[in-house]
Amino acid sequence: MKLRLLTLAAMFAALSAIGAFIKIPVGIGSAALDTVPALIAASFLPPFYAGAASLIGHLSSSLYAGFPLGPLHIIIAAEMFIILFVYTKLHQAGHHVWKWVFFILANSVLATLPFYWIISPEFFVAALPAITLATFLNAAIALIVSPVVTGVMERVKTHA
Repeated sequence: MKLRLLTLAAMFAALSAIGAFIKIPVGIGSAALDTVPALIAASFLPPFYAGAASLIGHLSSSLYAGFPLGPLHIIIAAEMFIILFVYTKLHQAGHHVWKWVFFILANSVLATLPFYWIISPEFFVAALPAITLATFLNAAIALIVSPVVTGVMERVKTHA
């Protein structure tokens, strides 16, 4: 069972890295689809593994972009891990509406808030719309794709 979890986590981390290459220009930067696989993984992986997939996805996206915020991407990756960890816990508890509310608020406003003080209030105001749009885009795609992937995973479990 442990090997299966590690394999699935590695697969979704790799998919997050691939999603990092899919960029959509928004405002001051671009939105990457690096969180979609981690959101999908939250449907059937433990919180730690879904969080790790998100962390790897963000670091891949940052690497691809040339680490524009330098070492601050470590903070963002840690935030992504925590956000997906809590999101997965909410999913497992059956809070299917609250998990989306939490993800959207945490990934857009709460994750950007520290940069109000770290960089500047102007950076926060400039980055918030782009981050919010990226968050909604990742959430919308995951919301559409998750039931399909979950159904496939259930069929694989019953036939394995």
